[in-house]
Amino acid sequence: MSETTKYLLDETHLPRDWYNITADLHVPLPPPLHPATKQPIGPDDLAPLFPMDLIQQEVSTERHIEIPEPVREVLRLWRPSPLYRAHRLEKALGTPARIYYKYEGVSPAGSHKPNTAIPQAWYNAQAGIKKLTTETGAGQWGSSLAFAGSLFDLDITVFQVRVSYDQKPYRRALMETYGARCIASPSNQTQSGRQILEQNPDHLGSLGIAISEAVEIAALNEDTKYTLGSVLNHVMLHQTIIGEEAIRQLEMAGDDPDVILGCTGGGSNFAGIAFPFLGLQLRGGPNTKKRRIIAVEPAACPSLTRGKYAYDFGDTAHLTPLVKMHTLGSTFTPAGFHAGGLRYHGMAPLVSHVKELGLIEARAVHQTACFEAGVLFARHEGIVPAPEANHAIKGAIDEALRCKAEGRSEVILFSLSGHGHFDMAAYQNYFSGKLIDQAYNEGELAMALSGLPSIP
Repeated sequence: MSETTKYLLDETHLPRDWYNITADLHVPLPPPLHPATKQPIGPDDLAPLFPMDLIQQEVSTERHIEIPEPVREVLRLWRPSPLYRAHRLEKALGTPARIYYKYEGVSPAGSHKPNTAIPQAWYNAQAGIKKLTTETGAGQWGSSLAFAGSLFDLDITVFQVRVSYDQKPYRRALMETYGARCIASPSNQTQSGRQILEQNPDHLGSLGIAISEAVEIAALNEDTKYTLGSVLNHVMLHQTIIGEEAIRQLEMAGDDPDVILGCTGGGSNFAGIAFPFLGLQLRGGPNTKKRRIIAVEPAACPSLTRGKYAYDFGDTAHLTPLVKMHTLGSTFTPAGFHAGGLRYHGMAPLVSHVKELGLIEARAVHQTACFEAGVLFARHEGIVPAPEANHAIKGAIDEALRCKAEGRSEVILFSLSGHGHFDMAAYQNYFSGKLIDQAYNEGELAMALSGLPSIP
């Protein structure tokens, strides 16, 4: 095998289309439902929140959707992103496995999130929208949308989950540098936020609550639309640029992955790396092989491994449509662990659907083991990962050690979704022994699941 460390594509190989996995699924995705009528919603029902171009992408069953040239022009600032062979990590583990990682931390905002922030901002600007609202956990999505807003002259308001707002002040500063307004959620800026604070003035917040606040502002103001950094179909679509590039880069390396991993909170970076490879498998052909595709989630917020596959609201105040997904219940508030981007009660409907179809696996891991894996990775590969990405690294290391135990030389690919330069306080807590494994409250989970909507 080649001793090449990084595989680079020039800008002429930037994908021209996004891949839509719905075209290749033999069982269609259950439709979103109107929260009042419980009937399937149409494009007009989503119009108060999203521009029509994004709504059409949300419901599209076309296999390929063209990336507009103005979007590709911005993506060229950092794409195609590099694929690395983790030679030093392999040696440290003593594994016969070959480990590759697709590194998304090279984007201006430091994660995979600009892959969808740029097109969402562009489509809104094309529709004449001037203001956007959104939520963010760790701040990777908020800073990415803030970056995109600065390019297309959009006013951005970000509701950041309170625990992450306090834990990550520099991520907040990055949003403000790009020109966005960042508000700790729950806040007194919205009716849904005020109701939460009345019940608990010290509430840590959740992505479900922050979504409610952002949706409320958008729904009440005609000049404002809402954006989401994960979960929805069009977000999964935009992220497939990751896997489309990785397919070409692994061809350059002369390898083909046996195992593909990504961390999962809402599901976007996982879908980005996995769906294009899964599509190859679903379409078949003489050179198609079946791969193990593994979603790695936090044990403190285990929607795929512990949640129920059911229709639920995407937000706590029940302002959004009902979607069928793996959910812990829209009122569930996870503990304040450091992978803030993974603290969401539900999983993307598309990721949930392929899990139900048996096309992917899921496992839950605790945060101390993830940080241990991230530190090992940093000391051999040089990149300090985001706490979210540490989950994928933990999963990849476990698979590499399995290969070692079995004497199997498999090819492992994972998505390194972002760097941890704004998360060093979490690493300090890990080194000082203050980082503990958080557990979800079984009683709260049972209560949240008991409140799932009743769908005929």
